[in-house]
Amino acid sequence: MSVDLGKLKKIHVREIWSHEALDFTPWLAKEENIAELGKALGLELEVEGTEVAVGPYSADILVKDAGSNDYYVIENQLEKTDHDHLGKAITYASVLDAVGIIWIASNFTEEHKKALDWLNDHTSNSIFFYGVSLELWSIDDSKPAVKFNVVSQPTEIVRQTAISKSTDSLTPTRKLQLEFWTKFREKLKTRPEIPSVQTARPQYWYDVSLGRSGVHLSNLASTSSNQIGVRVYIHNKIADNALNQLMQFKDEIESEIGEKLEWNPNPDNRDKIISLKRDANIEDKNKWDEYLEWLVDRTVKFRRAFGKRVKTMNFDQDTYDSEID
Repeated sequence: MSVDLGKLKKIHVREIWSHEALDFTPWLAKEENIAELGKALGLELEVEGTEVAVGPYSADILVKDAGSNDYYVIENQLEKTDHDHLGKAITYASVLDAVGIIWIASNFTEEHKKALDWLNDHTSNSIFFYGVSLELWSIDDSKPAVKFNVVSQPTEIVRQTAISKSTDSLTPTRKLQLEFWTKFREKLKTRPEIPSVQTARPQYWYDVSLGRSGVHLSNLASTSSNQIGVRVYIHNKIADNALNQLMQFKDEIESEIGEKLEWNPNPDNRDKIISLKRDANIEDKNKWDEYLEWLVDRTVKFRRAFGKRVKTMNFDQDTYDSEID
């Protein structure tokens, strides 16, 4: 039996973006595109600014990793990598006090890949270097699709060391939180519904992306209240708007998750949350398997129910107000 298959064709990036600053940078800075880059890197990236002033120069894009609140400089290059762009990226990161650079190019030379690998191996464990090869592909005459190939990145050991610094300096509670979230992360990585996971940190929360800037899942493991839970966390700039829209799907969402949720339990707070919690003694490690299974299951259900909705919502307040008038 013959099968009619399409032909995969690579497209030069200049056919789509003729100018780095005027064409590619604005495209990458869009919410859905920067999220795809973050997914490839295992980071939850949010754009802080484009063409950010650095003395008489300007950095292409300044982004923040929502999981750590660390800043990265993105240096774009639609040609073969060169020394000039690497030097600029390092300079911009130092002036803007970023923890690292994300260098994107259409053609990464082996020498520059090795340079980034060397920097990751020999610089401080709190400085990160990413190299990303930008590709465009189409099938027959279809619209081109972007592929971000990560050619260099810090090892997971380096990233984890940067988070914990020295474990000996952490309090017993922080050590417990780091251990709990490390186990949670390993279990979450096995679930295909979760496309990327952040590094575990010694804190009472663990964030999971919903694929949209300004709203994410924030898992909870509190030793003070003896509770674990999953929360939809909505940042104050879009809080009222997003909460009102999600409330319209309250019954459907609770039906999909299979449990009643707390909707805006702290109405005086500027940030808004939607949560599901249960009692749990985190200090009792014998119960961790039960707690982790519960958390992973609810995290997947929350992401499935809320993720598909927040991606299509209009968070612009003026536009939203005019739509409902």
